[in-house]
Amino acid sequence: MEHHTTILLIEIGALLFGLGMLGRLGRRFGLSPIPLYLLAGLAFGQGGLVSLRASTEFTAVGAQIGVVLLLVMLGLEYSADELVGNLRSAAPAGLIDMLLNALPGAAFALLLGWDWKAALVLAGITWVSSSGVIAKVLGDLGRVGNRETPVILSVLVIEDLAMAFYLPVVTAVLAGLGLASGLSTLSVAVVTVVAVLVVAIRYGGEISRFMSVKDPEALLLSVLGLTLFIAGVAGELKVSEAVGAFLVGIAISGPVAHHATQMLTPLRDLFAAVFFVFFGLSTNPADIPPVLLPALGLAVLTMLTKVLTGYLAARRAGIALPGRVRAGLALMPRGEFSVVIAGLAVAYGVDSRLAPLATAYVLITVVTGPLLARLPDYAWFKEIIRKRMAAQRAAQKPLPSME
Repeated sequence: MEHHTTILLIEIGALLFGLGMLGRLGRRFGLSPIPLYLLAGLAFGQGGLVSLRASTEFTAVGAQIGVVLLLVMLGLEYSADELVGNLRSAAPAGLIDMLLNALPGAAFALLLGWDWKAALVLAGITWVSSSGVIAKVLGDLGRVGNRETPVILSVLVIEDLAMAFYLPVVTAVLAGLGLASGLSTLSVAVVTVVAVLVVAIRYGGEISRFMSVKDPEALLLSVLGLTLFIAGVAGELKVSEAVGAFLVGIAISGPVAHHATQMLTPLRDLFAAVFFVFFGLSTNPADIPPVLLPALGLAVLTMLTKVLTGYLAARRAGIALPGRVRAGLALMPRGEFSVVIAGLAVAYGVDSRLAPLATAYVLITVVTGPLLARLPDYAWFKEIIRKRMAAQRAAQKPLPSME
Protein backbone atom coordinates (compact mmCIF):
# COMPACT_ATOMS: atom_id res chain seq x y z
CA MET A 1 0.00 0.00 0.00
CA GLU A 2 2.79 2.43 0.94
CA HIS A 3 4.69 1.57 -2.25
CA HIS A 4 1.57 2.27 -4.34
CA THR A 5 1.15 5.66 -2.63
CA THR A 6 4.72 6.70 -3.30
CA ILE A 7 4.45 5.67 -6.98
CA LEU A 8 1.15 7.61 -7.16
CA LEU A 9 2.83 10.75 -5.80
CA ILE A 10 5.77 10.34 -8.20
CA GLU A 11 3.48 9.94 -11.24
CA ILE A 12 1.19 12.82 -10.31
CA GLY A 13 4.10 15.09 -9.46
CA ALA A 14 5.95 14.34 -12.69
CA LEU A 15 2.73 14.71 -14.70
CA LEU A 16 1.81 18.11 -13.24
CA PHE A 17 5.37 19.42 -13.53
CA GLY A 18 5.50 18.28 -17.15
CA LEU A 19 2.17 19.97 -17.88
CA GLY A 20 3.48 23.17 -16.37
CA MET A 21 6.50 23.09 -18.68
CA LEU A 22 4.31 22.31 -21.70
CA GLY A 23 1.96 25.16 -20.87
CA ARG A 24 4.89 27.54 -20.56
CA LEU A 25 6.31 26.28 -23.87
CA GLY A 26 2.99 26.72 -25.64
CA ARG A 27 2.45 30.25 -24.41
CA ARG A 28 6.03 31.17 -25.33
CA PHE A 29 5.18 30.39 -28.96
CA GLY A 30 1.70 31.89 -28.75
CA LEU A 31 -0.08 28.50 -28.79
CA SER A 32 -2.92 27.15 -26.69
CA PRO A 33 -1.60 24.45 -24.32
CA ILE A 34 -4.60 22.17 -25.01
CA PRO A 35 -3.07 20.26 -27.97
CA LEU A 36 0.14 19.78 -26.00
CA TYR A 37 -1.78 18.36 -23.04
CA LEU A 38 -3.57 15.93 -25.37
CA LEU A 39 -0.36 14.79 -27.00
CA ALA A 40 1.17 14.28 -23.55
CA GLY A 41 -1.76 12.04 -22.68
CA LEU A 42 -1.24 10.01 -25.87
CA ALA A 43 2.45 9.60 -25.04
CA PHE A 44 1.75 8.23 -21.55
CA GLY A 45 -1.47 6.30 -22.10
CA GLN A 46 -2.35 2.90 -23.54
CA GLY A 47 0.19 1.99 -26.20
CA GLY A 48 2.22 5.15 -25.58
CA LEU A 49 5.87 5.56 -24.72
CA VAL A 50 5.37 5.01 -20.98
CA SER A 51 2.17 3.87 -19.29
CA LEU A 52 1.01 5.63 -16.12
CA ARG A 53 -0.79 3.06 -13.97
CA ALA A 54 -0.92 4.21 -10.36
CA SER A 55 -2.43 7.63 -11.20
CA THR A 56 -5.19 6.37 -13.53
CA GLU A 57 -7.96 6.77 -10.96
CA PHE A 58 -6.74 10.23 -9.98
CA THR A 59 -6.73 11.46 -13.57
CA ALA A 60 -10.22 10.01 -14.20
CA VAL A 61 -11.73 11.82 -11.20
CA GLY A 62 -9.66 14.94 -11.89
CA ALA A 63 -10.95 15.02 -15.47
CA GLN A 64 -14.57 15.02 -14.29
CA ILE A 65 -13.84 17.80 -11.80
CA GLY A 66 -12.08 19.74 -14.58
CA VAL A 67 -15.15 19.77 -16.82
CA VAL A 68 -17.36 20.79 -13.88
CA LEU A 69 -15.07 23.69 -12.93
CA LEU A 70 -14.77 24.90 -16.51
CA LEU A 71 -18.54 25.13 -16.80
CA VAL A 72 -19.27 26.67 -13.40
CA MET A 73 -16.69 29.37 -14.16
CA LEU A 74 -18.49 30.16 -17.40
CA GLY A 75 -21.79 30.31 -15.55
CA LEU A 76 -20.37 32.78 -13.02
CA GLU A 77 -19.81 35.27 -15.85
CA TYR A 78 -23.54 35.57 -16.63
CA SER A 79 -26.80 36.20 -14.80
CA ALA A 80 -29.97 34.14 -14.97
CA ASP A 81 -31.74 36.89 -16.95
CA GLU A 82 -28.93 36.91 -19.51
CA LEU A 83 -29.17 33.12 -19.80
CA VAL A 84 -32.92 33.15 -20.48
CA GLY A 85 -32.61 36.01 -22.96
CA ASN A 86 -29.77 34.32 -24.81
CA LEU A 87 -31.56 30.97 -24.93
CA ARG A 88 -34.65 32.57 -26.42
CA SER A 89 -32.70 34.46 -29.03
CA ALA A 90 -30.45 31.48 -29.83
CA ALA A 91 -33.19 28.85 -30.18
CA PRO A 92 -33.25 29.12 -34.00
CA ALA A 93 -29.45 28.88 -34.02
CA GLY A 94 -29.74 25.70 -31.93
CA LEU A 95 -32.02 24.16 -34.57
CA ILE A 96 -29.63 25.17 -37.35
CA ASP A 97 -26.77 23.73 -35.30
CA MET A 98 -28.49 20.36 -35.04
CA LEU A 99 -29.34 20.20 -38.75
CA LEU A 100 -25.91 21.31 -39.96
CA ASN A 101 -23.87 19.10 -37.64
CA ALA A 102 -25.93 16.03 -36.71
CA LEU A 103 -27.11 15.14 -40.22
CA PRO A 104 -23.57 14.87 -41.71
CA GLY A 105 -22.62 12.39 -38.98
CA ALA A 106 -25.70 10.25 -39.61
CA ALA A 107 -25.20 10.36 -43.38
CA PHE A 108 -21.51 9.46 -43.01
CA ALA A 109 -22.37 6.36 -40.95
CA LEU A 110 -24.88 5.20 -43.56
CA LEU A 111 -22.33 5.74 -46.35
CA LEU A 112 -19.92 3.49 -44.45
CA GLY A 113 -22.59 0.78 -44.46
CA TRP A 114 -23.40 0.99 -40.74
CA ASP A 115 -26.93 0.47 -39.40
CA TRP A 116 -29.34 3.18 -38.22
CA LYS A 117 -28.27 2.80 -34.57
CA ALA A 118 -24.67 3.62 -35.48
CA ALA A 119 -25.98 6.55 -37.56
CA LEU A 120 -27.89 7.86 -34.53
CA VAL A 121 -24.75 7.61 -32.40
CA LEU A 122 -22.43 9.27 -34.95
CA ALA A 123 -24.98 12.08 -35.38
CA GLY A 124 -24.60 12.91 -31.70
CA ILE A 125 -20.81 12.70 -31.86
CA THR A 126 -20.59 15.25 -34.69
CA TRP A 127 -23.37 17.48 -33.33
CA VAL A 128 -22.12 18.60 -29.92
CA SER A 129 -19.16 20.91 -29.40
CA SER A 130 -16.92 20.53 -26.37
CA SER A 131 -17.97 22.98 -23.67
CA GLY A 132 -14.83 22.20 -21.67
CA VAL A 133 -12.38 22.81 -24.52
CA ILE A 134 -14.18 25.94 -25.72
CA ALA A 135 -14.35 27.38 -22.21
CA LYS A 136 -10.58 26.90 -21.89
CA VAL A 137 -9.91 28.44 -25.31
CA LEU A 138 -12.06 31.50 -24.57
CA GLY A 139 -10.20 32.00 -21.31
CA ASP A 140 -6.76 31.51 -22.87
CA LEU A 141 -7.51 34.00 -25.66
CA GLY A 142 -9.07 36.57 -23.33
CA ARG A 143 -12.44 36.50 -25.12
CA VAL A 144 -14.78 35.79 -22.21
CA GLY A 145 -15.97 39.41 -22.27
CA ASN A 146 -16.31 39.62 -26.06
CA ARG A 147 -19.66 40.49 -27.58
CA GLU A 148 -19.92 37.17 -29.43
CA THR A 149 -19.20 35.06 -26.34
CA PRO A 150 -22.84 35.01 -25.06
CA VAL A 151 -23.86 33.67 -28.48
CA ILE A 152 -21.24 30.91 -28.25
CA LEU A 153 -22.37 30.04 -24.73
CA SER A 154 -26.02 29.99 -25.80
CA VAL A 155 -25.27 27.46 -28.53
CA LEU A 156 -23.26 25.35 -26.06
CA VAL A 157 -25.99 25.46 -23.41
CA ILE A 158 -28.66 24.49 -25.95
CA GLU A 159 -26.47 21.56 -27.02
CA ASP A 160 -25.86 20.49 -23.41
CA LEU A 161 -29.57 20.73 -22.61
CA ALA A 162 -30.35 18.75 -25.75
CA MET A 163 -27.91 16.09 -24.54
CA ALA A 164 -30.00 15.79 -21.37
CA PHE A 165 -32.76 14.46 -23.61
CA TYR A 166 -30.64 12.80 -26.32
CA LEU A 167 -28.57 10.57 -24.03
CA PRO A 168 -31.55 8.83 -22.35
CA VAL A 169 -33.13 8.21 -25.75
CA VAL A 170 -29.92 6.78 -27.24
CA THR A 171 -29.35 4.62 -24.16
CA ALA A 172 -32.88 3.21 -24.43
CA VAL A 173 -32.47 2.55 -28.17
CA LEU A 174 -29.09 0.84 -27.82
CA ALA A 175 -30.26 -1.22 -24.84
CA GLY A 176 -33.37 -2.36 -26.73
CA LEU A 177 -35.68 -1.06 -23.99
CA GLY A 178 -39.37 -0.66 -24.57
CA LEU A 179 -41.14 2.61 -25.30
CA ALA A 180 -42.43 2.98 -21.73
CA SER A 181 -38.97 2.61 -20.20
CA GLY A 182 -37.46 5.08 -22.65
CA LEU A 183 -40.17 7.67 -22.00
CA SER A 184 -39.74 7.24 -18.24
CA THR A 185 -35.99 7.96 -18.44
CA LEU A 186 -36.63 10.94 -20.69
CA SER A 187 -39.28 12.33 -18.32
CA VAL A 188 -36.86 12.25 -15.37
CA ALA A 189 -34.30 14.17 -17.44
CA VAL A 190 -36.83 16.83 -18.48
CA VAL A 191 -38.12 17.36 -14.93
CA THR A 192 -34.56 17.61 -13.57
CA VAL A 193 -33.47 20.24 -16.10
CA VAL A 194 -36.60 22.34 -15.56
CA ALA A 195 -36.28 22.12 -11.76
CA VAL A 196 -32.63 23.23 -11.77
CA LEU A 197 -33.45 26.09 -14.18
CA VAL A 198 -36.29 27.32 -11.96
CA VAL A 199 -34.12 27.22 -8.84
CA ALA A 200 -31.27 29.01 -10.61
CA ILE A 201 -33.49 31.78 -11.99
CA ARG A 202 -35.92 32.36 -9.10
CA TYR A 203 -33.76 31.67 -6.07
CA GLY A 204 -30.29 32.64 -7.28
CA GLY A 205 -30.29 35.77 -5.11
CA GLU A 206 -31.13 33.82 -1.96
CA ILE A 207 -28.39 31.29 -2.73
CA SER A 208 -25.83 34.08 -3.12
CA ARG A 209 -26.92 35.84 0.09
CA PHE A 210 -26.55 32.58 1.98
CA MET A 211 -22.81 32.67 1.23
CA SER A 212 -20.48 35.28 2.72
CA VAL A 213 -17.54 36.90 0.95
CA LYS A 214 -15.99 37.82 4.32
CA ASP A 215 -14.74 34.27 4.91
CA PRO A 216 -12.76 33.19 1.80
CA GLU A 217 -12.20 29.65 3.02
CA ALA A 218 -15.89 29.05 3.75
CA LEU A 219 -16.87 30.65 0.44
CA LEU A 220 -14.48 28.44 -1.55
CA LEU A 221 -15.67 25.27 0.15
CA SER A 222 -19.35 26.26 -0.18
CA VAL A 223 -19.21 27.10 -3.88
CA LEU A 224 -17.03 24.12 -4.79
CA GLY A 225 -19.10 21.72 -2.70
CA LEU A 226 -22.43 22.99 -4.08
CA THR A 227 -21.13 22.77 -7.65
CA LEU A 228 -19.86 19.19 -7.31
CA PHE A 229 -23.03 18.13 -5.48
CA ILE A 230 -25.41 19.54 -8.10
CA ALA A 231 -23.27 18.22 -10.95
CA GLY A 232 -23.27 14.76 -9.37
CA VAL A 233 -27.03 14.77 -8.80
CA ALA A 234 -27.58 15.90 -12.39
CA GLY A 235 -25.38 13.09 -13.68
CA GLU A 236 -27.13 10.52 -11.50
CA LEU A 237 -30.47 11.61 -12.97
CA LYS A 238 -29.09 11.11 -16.50
CA VAL A 239 -28.65 14.85 -17.06
CA SER A 240 -25.30 16.35 -18.04
CA GLU A 241 -22.98 17.18 -15.15
CA ALA A 242 -21.85 20.12 -17.29
CA VAL A 243 -25.39 21.51 -17.40
CA GLY A 244 -25.73 21.22 -13.62
CA ALA A 245 -22.41 22.98 -13.02
CA PHE A 246 -23.21 25.75 -15.50
CA LEU A 247 -26.57 26.43 -13.84
CA VAL A 248 -24.91 26.62 -10.40
CA GLY A 249 -22.66 29.35 -11.80
CA ILE A 250 -25.71 31.14 -13.21
CA ALA A 251 -27.47 30.98 -9.83
CA ILE A 252 -24.57 32.68 -8.00
CA SER A 253 -24.40 36.41 -8.57
CA GLY A 254 -23.04 39.71 -7.25
CA PRO A 255 -19.93 39.95 -5.06
CA VAL A 256 -20.12 36.23 -4.32
CA ALA A 257 -19.69 35.42 -8.01
CA HIS A 258 -16.75 37.83 -8.30
CA HIS A 259 -14.88 36.41 -5.31
CA ALA A 260 -15.71 32.81 -6.26
CA THR A 261 -14.23 33.40 -9.72
CA GLN A 262 -10.98 34.64 -8.23
CA MET A 263 -10.65 31.68 -5.87
CA LEU A 264 -11.71 28.96 -8.32
CA THR A 265 -9.49 30.06 -11.21
CA PRO A 266 -6.32 28.21 -10.04
CA LEU A 267 -8.33 25.05 -9.35
CA ARG A 268 -9.97 25.29 -12.77
CA ASP A 269 -6.61 25.60 -14.52
CA LEU A 270 -5.23 22.59 -12.62
CA PHE A 271 -8.11 20.20 -13.24
CA ALA A 272 -8.78 21.42 -16.78
CA ALA A 273 -5.23 20.39 -17.67
CA VAL A 274 -5.89 16.97 -16.09
CA PHE A 275 -9.07 16.64 -18.17
CA PHE A 276 -7.24 17.09 -21.46
CA VAL A 277 -4.46 14.74 -20.42
CA PHE A 278 -6.97 12.08 -19.38
CA PHE A 279 -8.59 12.21 -22.80
CA GLY A 280 -5.23 11.42 -24.36
CA LEU A 281 -4.44 8.76 -21.75
CA SER A 282 -7.61 6.84 -22.62
CA THR A 283 -6.68 6.63 -26.31
CA ASN A 284 -4.46 3.93 -27.82
CA PRO A 285 -2.44 5.52 -30.65
CA ALA A 286 -2.37 2.17 -32.50
CA ASP A 287 -6.16 2.32 -33.05
CA ILE A 288 -6.04 5.63 -34.89
CA PRO A 289 -4.18 5.02 -38.23
CA PRO A 290 -6.76 2.61 -39.79
CA VAL A 291 -9.58 5.16 -39.40
CA LEU A 292 -7.56 8.34 -39.77
CA LEU A 293 -8.60 9.26 -43.32
CA PRO A 294 -12.38 8.81 -42.77
CA ALA A 295 -12.11 10.66 -39.47
CA LEU A 296 -10.17 13.48 -41.14
CA GLY A 297 -12.76 13.85 -43.89
CA LEU A 298 -15.62 13.90 -41.38
CA ALA A 299 -13.72 16.38 -39.19
CA VAL A 300 -13.08 18.81 -42.05
CA LEU A 301 -16.73 18.68 -43.13
CA THR A 302 -18.23 19.18 -39.68
CA MET A 303 -15.69 21.81 -38.61
CA LEU A 304 -16.83 23.86 -41.60
CA THR A 305 -20.48 23.35 -40.64
CA LYS A 306 -19.67 24.51 -37.09
CA VAL A 307 -18.05 27.66 -38.47
CA LEU A 308 -21.23 28.28 -40.46
CA THR A 309 -23.33 27.64 -37.35
CA GLY A 310 -21.43 30.20 -35.27
CA TYR A 311 -21.40 32.70 -38.12
CA LEU A 312 -25.18 32.52 -38.61
CA ALA A 313 -25.89 32.63 -34.86
CA ALA A 314 -23.69 35.70 -34.37
CA ARG A 315 -25.12 37.44 -37.44
CA ARG A 316 -28.63 36.90 -36.13
CA ALA A 317 -27.52 38.57 -32.86
CA GLY A 318 -26.35 41.64 -34.80
CA ILE A 319 -22.62 41.03 -34.30
CA ALA A 320 -20.14 42.38 -36.84
CA LEU A 321 -18.13 40.19 -39.21
CA PRO A 322 -15.02 39.73 -36.97
CA GLY A 323 -17.20 38.50 -34.10
CA ARG A 324 -19.09 36.13 -36.42
CA VAL A 325 -15.82 34.58 -37.58
CA ARG A 326 -14.55 34.24 -34.00
CA ALA A 327 -17.82 32.59 -32.95
CA GLY A 328 -17.68 30.07 -35.78
CA LEU A 329 -14.04 29.13 -35.25
CA ALA A 330 -14.54 28.77 -31.48
CA LEU A 331 -17.28 26.14 -31.87
CA MET A 332 -15.23 23.60 -33.83
CA PRO A 333 -13.79 21.31 -31.09
CA ARG A 334 -15.75 18.22 -30.04
CA GLY A 335 -14.91 16.53 -26.77
CA GLU A 336 -16.45 15.12 -23.61
CA PHE A 337 -19.98 14.42 -24.90
CA SER A 338 -18.68 12.83 -28.09
CA VAL A 339 -16.53 10.50 -25.99
CA VAL A 340 -19.50 9.65 -23.72
CA ILE A 341 -21.72 8.87 -26.70
CA ALA A 342 -19.02 6.70 -28.30
CA GLY A 343 -18.60 4.90 -24.98
CA LEU A 344 -22.31 4.05 -24.92
CA ALA A 345 -22.01 2.61 -28.42
CA VAL A 346 -19.07 0.42 -27.37
CA ALA A 347 -20.86 -0.76 -24.23
CA TYR A 348 -23.88 -1.90 -26.23
CA GLY A 349 -21.92 -3.53 -29.06
CA VAL A 350 -22.45 -1.10 -31.92
CA ASP A 351 -20.01 -1.40 -34.87
CA SER A 352 -16.48 -1.93 -33.51
CA ARG A 353 -15.02 0.64 -35.92
CA LEU A 354 -17.06 3.43 -34.38
CA ALA A 355 -14.98 3.91 -31.22
CA PRO A 356 -11.57 4.44 -32.90
CA LEU A 357 -13.23 6.61 -35.57
CA ALA A 358 -14.83 8.76 -32.87
CA THR A 359 -11.54 8.99 -30.97
CA ALA A 360 -9.57 10.06 -34.04
CA TYR A 361 -12.33 12.51 -34.99
CA VAL A 362 -12.41 14.14 -31.56
CA LEU A 363 -8.62 14.34 -31.38
CA ILE A 364 -8.45 16.05 -34.78
CA THR A 365 -11.03 18.67 -33.82
CA VAL A 366 -9.63 19.19 -30.32
CA VAL A 367 -6.05 19.62 -31.53
CA THR A 368 -6.79 21.80 -34.58
CA GLY A 369 -9.76 23.71 -33.14
CA PRO A 370 -7.83 25.74 -30.53
CA LEU A 371 -5.12 26.48 -33.10
CA LEU A 372 -7.60 27.69 -35.72
CA ALA A 373 -9.46 29.74 -33.10
CA ARG A 374 -6.39 31.99 -32.93
CA LEU A 375 -6.61 32.96 -36.61
CA PRO A 376 -8.64 36.17 -35.97
CA ASP A 377 -5.79 37.45 -33.77
CA TYR A 378 -3.22 37.44 -36.60
CA ALA A 379 -2.61 40.69 -38.51
CA TRP A 380 -2.94 39.09 -41.95
CA PHE A 381 -6.30 37.57 -41.02
CA LYS A 382 -7.53 40.89 -39.61
CA GLU A 383 -6.55 42.53 -42.92
CA ILE A 384 -8.63 39.98 -44.86
CA ILE A 385 -11.64 40.68 -42.61
CA ARG A 386 -11.11 44.45 -42.95
CA LYS A 387 -11.10 44.22 -46.76
CA ARG A 388 -14.18 42.01 -46.67
CA MET A 389 -16.04 44.52 -44.48
CA ALA A 390 -14.98 47.38 -46.75
CA ALA A 391 -16.29 45.47 -49.78
CA GLN A 392 -19.61 44.87 -48.02
CA ARG A 393 -19.96 48.56 -47.15
CA ALA A 394 -19.16 49.52 -50.73
CA ALA A 395 -21.78 47.10 -52.04
CA GLN A 396 -24.42 48.53 -49.70
CA LYS A 397 -23.61 52.18 -50.56
CA PRO A 398 -26.31 53.63 -52.86
CA LEU A 399 -25.26 54.60 -56.37
CA PRO A 400 -25.01 58.36 -57.05
CA SER A 401 -27.98 59.93 -58.72
CA MET A 402 -27.65 60.61 -62.48
CA GLU A 403 -30.10 63.53 -62.35
